[in-house]
Amino acid sequence: MAITTQKTTPMMEQFFSIKKDYTDALLFYRMGDFYELFFEDAIKASAALNITLTSRGKHLEQRIPMCGVPVHSADNYLLSLIKKGFKVAVCEQMENPAEAKKRGYKAIVKRGVVRLVTPGTLTEESLLSAHEHNFLSAFSEIRGKCAFAWVDISTGDFRIKSIEKKHLGALISRLAPKEILVSEKIENDLPEVLHSLEVSITPLSNLMFESTGAEERVCKLYKVNTLDGFGTFGRVEIAAINAIVEYLHLTQKGYLPILQTPVKELTKDYLHIDSFTRKNLELTQSLSGEKHGSLLSTIDQTITASGARMLESRLSNPSANVEIIKSRQNDIGIFLKHSIIREKIRKYLKNILDIERGLTRASLNRSGPRDIKAISTGLISSKKIFKELTTLDEFNSLSFDLNSLRGHKTITDNIEKALVQDPPINIKEGEFIKNGFNDNLDKHRMLRDQGQKVLAKLQQELALKTGISNLKIKHNNVLGYFIEVSARHSESMLSPPLNAMFFHRQTTANSIRFTTLGLGETESEIITAKNCALELEKTIFEKIQQDLLKCAEKILKTAKSLAEVDLICSLSKTAEERNWCKPLVDETRNFEIISGRHPVVEEALSEVAESRFIPNNCNLNCLEKDANIWLITGPNMAGKSTFLRQNALLVVLAQMGSYVPATSANIGIVTQLFSRVGASDDLARGHSTFMVEMVETAAILNQADEKSLVILDEIGRGTATYDGLSIAWATLEYLHEKNKCRALFATHYHELASLSEKLTGITNATVSVKEFKEEIIFLYEVILGFADRSYGVQVAKLAGMPLSVLTRAEQVLNKLNSSDKKSSSYKKTSLEKLPLFNLSPPEKALVPKNTHRVEAKLKNIMPDEISPKDALELIYTLKEMLSD
Repeated sequence: MAITTQKTTPMMEQFFSIKKDYTDALLFYRMGDFYELFFEDAIKASAALNITLTSRGKHLEQRIPMCGVPVHSADNYLLSLIKKGFKVAVCEQMENPAEAKKRGYKAIVKRGVVRLVTPGTLTEESLLSAHEHNFLSAFSEIRGKCAFAWVDISTGDFRIKSIEKKHLGALISRLAPKEILVSEKIENDLPEVLHSLEVSITPLSNLMFESTGAEERVCKLYKVNTLDGFGTFGRVEIAAINAIVEYLHLTQKGYLPILQTPVKELTKDYLHIDSFTRKNLELTQSLSGEKHGSLLSTIDQTITASGARMLESRLSNPSANVEIIKSRQNDIGIFLKHSIIREKIRKYLKNILDIERGLTRASLNRSGPRDIKAISTGLISSKKIFKELTTLDEFNSLSFDLNSLRGHKTITDNIEKALVQDPPINIKEGEFIKNGFNDNLDKHRMLRDQGQKVLAKLQQELALKTGISNLKIKHNNVLGYFIEVSARHSESMLSPPLNAMFFHRQTTANSIRFTTLGLGETESEIITAKNCALELEKTIFEKIQQDLLKCAEKILKTAKSLAEVDLICSLSKTAEERNWCKPLVDETRNFEIISGRHPVVEEALSEVAESRFIPNNCNLNCLEKDANIWLITGPNMAGKSTFLRQNALLVVLAQMGSYVPATSANIGIVTQLFSRVGASDDLARGHSTFMVEMVETAAILNQADEKSLVILDEIGRGTATYDGLSIAWATLEYLHEKNKCRALFATHYHELASLSEKLTGITNATVSVKEFKEEIIFLYEVILGFADRSYGVQVAKLAGMPLSVLTRAEQVLNKLNSSDKKSSSYKKTSLEKLPLFNLSPPEKALVPKNTHRVEAKLKNIMPDEISPKDALELIYTLKEMLSD
């Protein structure tokens, strides 16, 4: 925005001076009880927030566009702007008007930006989803090497990972960061995946990504001489870490959140799941983008916000470390065994609010009394949980940090002695320190409260003196204390003798306001006592907050352990209620599931009367074979896709350390999980459904190895029959010969079944159905063997296709089947000989041969003369006649 400061008021000069440093952000300029926006900021914000655009004064002979939002409800407006891609610079008043006037009559209030609000730097409880992380991330590239760092500043979790560009999409899909920092020098050469995502990309000065000197700055932050104690970091990784730290310095204006030491994430430690597979399997979101219907929503029985975030993190990033998986299973087993103690612990967990985010707000000086009280309550509950855990025989076998749950007596005692039971959210409200905690505070409060009694007495005296019974003494931030009477008394108040005593201040539509010399003196005494009391409360609060932050590292450990306890309780409760088993996870390439179920579908069916999920076995053990692939045939709607997805989901659940929905399960570690299930297009990038299918399949064939599990559904269906068959055939051979992986391959190309005779690692399986009177009944059972037909016409009938269409389809299908093994020219000739499509009601062709006898019988019936018994006999007779 081009700005000039010619012929401007002092306030506008101040606005321009501040705005020039934040040209890429909307400036929330504090004026009293409102944040005002001017010029282009106002035009953009009014459109984005759907609020009225007005004007104020003139600049260079032009009216100044203006809009504003109330300070008390600013968070809602901030969130709306952030979601729409804006950044907001929050400019506060650094002094009150009375202090400004001491510098001169025309002096304006000092103002300054206290923070730059961006998608990745939100900390307010009202702006964040309690159950989701809010990641700020940075992508760095130096000489062909890449790194990705991410931090949730609301919790302090900090991670770094070296990464190849081809895997960047999978990582971003997993993390769903709200903001990605990039260097200006690579802004125009970013990986394509960054451009295709709905995420805020923030270009930064190259200096923020400069690796030279970055290590020294990061060491200074953590007060260490070297980062070796945290892990081995390369230049590109340190550059990404430093960019985040420098950006936080820039946006938080001198305050830094509590940042835990960066943890280097190694690819080999986790199950790799690409973005296509995450979407297809609906791990954390359904295909419609909602949490409901996802695996996460199905298994989530956590109570605390931190426990929910940990569950989402583990589900999104399952482990590939057998020892870690077994330790998590062990914890769940202990809580399964001691369900009574588990339920007691869950009751204590209900008293625990978000300790991590409350502590972060304290570190940024944005916390309130309620945050501090919540942290204290959580720490007290942690001690009670620790006491329950000590009653377990397996206490020493639990894998998480138990000592951190012992409590923090000194700090909690101090907070409980100081703060009232139900303190306000905002420190400015006051009245959050208990009476008796500080003698000086009690003294000021007494003076203040006596002033209130004096005001009440003065109001009574003035009402008697004026004869106006509804005279009130009120207060607001503009006038201070004032006397208010209704407008109908204005004439007497403004006339002698009352006008000599009462000084007019303001007239409104319904009232008129005054002051007196006595009221002014009383106001001064009250305000002095009130201000002193509030300032003393603030001082006490700041001391409590500082003492709390000294214990921040220990408190964060407690918060992590509480999240772990909540997560274990949740998973063990789910396993108990739904009869899940403990899977055997090992370093082999085994994959044997007995009576496996799809967790989401099973849960949905449990809510439907007389419905139950049909479990199925799956055996992909690679004993004497390099690969084991099940080739699955069968009609649509018979359960093939559900079977494919459920086995992939069992891998995810098992490797996150959970129990699984099966009678038993042996899963050899899977390092990469690939899924190509369902059809979709990508019109924005010009990709058809078939093109998307081929891109996803190509990614699988180029990356899968012998430790991978691949799930493929109907490859080649989006093109001509023989093209599709050829692609599916070659893909299946490649998986067997080159990738040598475990795989489930569903298809309608029955010709592929013959490959099992040539390739030892391919096993034919099918979803069984039963035919009954030209109808099909889905049994949802997967058995060995193959289907020789797809029952497409029968499925179309179930979908409600017109009978004329079904009849025609049956004719064409019969011709095709009869000429299936003959030449294409013969097949073409046979189809040409078919009669033309006939829209006449097919019901005529389906009329039973004995209809005329039934009609004749009915003509002789007199409905009014027949008895109920005879009517029933007639129905049986007619039915027999039709069935002959």
